Amino acid sequence: MKQAIFLIFLTVLALEAGFLLLGYVPVANIVYGAIALMAVMIAATFLWLWFERTTPLAIGMVVSWFGMACLAGWWWVYNLTGSPDWAHQNPGMFGVLALPIVGSVLHFAVIQRSFGYHGMHFLWPLAGAVGLSIAVYVVVV
Repeated sequence: MKQAIFLIFLTVLALEAGFLLLGYVPVANIVYGAIALMAVMIAATFLWLWFERTTPLAIGMVVSWFGMACLAGWWWVYNLTGSPDWAHQNPGMFGVLALPIVGSVLHFAVIQRSFGYHGMHFLWPLAGAVGLSIAVYVVVV
């Protein structure tokens, strides 16, 4: 845990230093690209683990990480191409957003089975997340 906290600290420090030296846009674009590429590699690793049947969580990790890769990649391309009209409020984004949602469903289903529970109870955290997001949207907008 100490190592993870220290890595987070160093990463934030490096990103803030990059911001001070280069500004927001270059650093954000570089980081979106790096995250997209790293997430694809992580998704591929979990896909291999799924093929090897090493853990039931693997397929959820594939979908979640690939979804994050697509999300970061979307914003990377969007920013690098000057915020094109075709990408602004494009319903194709919902296909991208579906991936981490499905990954979450798969994760919670496996976690529920790990505790020996059955049925649809694993949907409660997901429904709670959607409900809270709706509430925040209603209050803010």
